[in-house]
Amino acid sequence: MQTLLPNSRIMPPPGAITKQEIKNQLIAHERRFPSKLAQKADWNVIPQSVHSKNTVNPVRKIADACAVSPNPDKRVIRLHLGDPSVGGKLPPSEVAVQAMKESVDSHCYDGYGPAVGALAARQAIVDRYSTPSSAFTADDVVLASGCSHALQMAIEAVANPGDSILVPHPGFPLYSTLCRPHNIVDKPYKINMTGEEVRIDFSYMATVIDENTKAIIINNPGNPTGGVFTKEHLEEILAFAEKYKLIVIADEIYGDLVFNGATFYPLASLSPKVPVITCDGIAKRWMVPGWRLGWIIIHNRFGVLSEVKKGIVALSQKIVGPCALVQGALPKILKETPEEYFVYTRNVIEENANTVANILESAPGIRVVKPKGAMYMMVAVSKSAFGSDVNFCQNLIKEESVFCLPGQAFSAPGYFRLVLTSSTEEMEEAAVRISEFCLRHFNQSTDSEDSSDEGLDLSAIDSD
Repeated sequence: MQTLLPNSRIMPPPGAITKQEIKNQLIAHERRFPSKLAQKADWNVIPQSVHSKNTVNPVRKIADACAVSPNPDKRVIRLHLGDPSVGGKLPPSEVAVQAMKESVDSHCYDGYGPAVGALAARQAIVDRYSTPSSAFTADDVVLASGCSHALQMAIEAVANPGDSILVPHPGFPLYSTLCRPHNIVDKPYKINMTGEEVRIDFSYMATVIDENTKAIIINNPGNPTGGVFTKEHLEEILAFAEKYKLIVIADEIYGDLVFNGATFYPLASLSPKVPVITCDGIAKRWMVPGWRLGWIIIHNRFGVLSEVKKGIVALSQKIVGPCALVQGALPKILKETPEEYFVYTRNVIEENANTVANILESAPGIRVVKPKGAMYMMVAVSKSAFGSDVNFCQNLIKEESVFCLPGQAFSAPGYFRLVLTSSTEEMEEAAVRISEFCLRHFNQSTDSEDSSDEGLDLSAIDSD
């Protein structure tokens, strides 16, 4: 063993590399191979991603166009927001509120749950909605953060870039918003609002199908039309889907919120049997859109949706399930909300619809599409008398302080939509103001039947 003397240094063995030599080699290496990430002197603005740039909701654009000042001498009446909680006429049921309190106080739902949703919540959906004609199990249910999120998962699980999905015109614009960022083509089909019943134009729908078409979105009861498809027409829809082997994405968020003699039939309960993905939630019938609880029911006929189901489960993992507190409350909400609550909400909306329709019936230059479901009414306007539907709504705000949404927001130029969830007194006052506005502006020499091409905006086909 080597003995070290005081202040002596250990000499490196022969051939060893010294620290200085290592440093010199690193410097030489950096000079020969400079770093690809050069130091930047300043921060640069990061551009918006293509995905986010393509995520556009046309309602926002139309609403901005109607951002005009109301008449300061008249109280504002807002009939443009599809939020039933606004105004206080349609509060949530006491059962739902109590269920939420119990969920919070129990502290059983403070943590994460399964991405597809808690089993008790999914079983509650089975208990309420599964029937012999459309039976399903909790394994066929995936919870979502509202019906919109359910639709998003369904669309993303079904279609690839370049595929197409048929969407209703007039219709809820979110369908297109959910498709386009993924380069999924939203092909419009035509809903006819000129007759006593709203109907799909099947002859036109057949012309827009190609080998890349994967699904049809059916919204019943309809937003913005307020229409409810008859049982016979729903069976025609299913026969069409069976003929062309298209799955159906059924947006049934308004469900049995029907009136004026209409009956709601869940699409999956009817024949012929085709693969159906039902999207639903508690937002509109329980009047709690802010609670953000929806669901998907996968009716996997013929095994067609087996892989799609795996995709929906995978997509649910992005948010690890919706709010656990609402999931905890869901079994009580679905089981114990009394039927009287739903009767009350239907009666309020029916009375409002009929009150407004009766007042506007005699107003010149407009035509009411009398609703039978959901919470909306569409009204056709004479372009020659009032200009475009955007012009109509802008001037209605300026003069009467009544806010409605132009039909262009729903691919229905020549119409405007009003929401029927305010008090009957407020609805009556709004209808009187609209009628007086029409009387002031209508030119008797014009044709009052020149609204739109039955609600279909064909420009969407040409612009893509």
